[in-house]
Amino acid sequence: QVQLVESGGGLVQAGGSLRLSCVASGSIFRIDVMGWYRQAPGKSREPVAVMENGGNTNYTDSVKGRFTISRDNAKNLVYLQMNSLKPEDTAVYYCNAIVISSDTLLRRNYWGQGTQVTVSS
Repeated sequence: QVQLVESGGGLVQAGGSLRLSCVASGSIFRIDVMGWYRQAPGKSREPVAVMENGGNTNYTDSVKGRFTISRDNAKNLVYLQMNSLKPEDTAVYYCNAIVISSDTLLRRNYWGQGTQVTVSS
């Protein structure tokens, strides 16, 4: 099994910054993709930023230029630096990883438990 644990959420004023962290642990052979999704009240979960093993990144349009995703592959960590936060960024943020298990060599999708980010106006 693989576990993802997020940290770094909280309450911040508009224009402020937060940094989210997520560490993966367990039966990991390789992590192909790590990323962040978010779900606001009454809305579907949406991708925010993802980073492939080779370093390619994708951001949703609304966060481009404000959010930066990074990874520490040696430590199975992914970060999301969020700057110039807006009230519309308020959501539960979920860490996501596509992992090849060291037990089965099967590729599976894993989620963290989520961390709340609230941006006040």
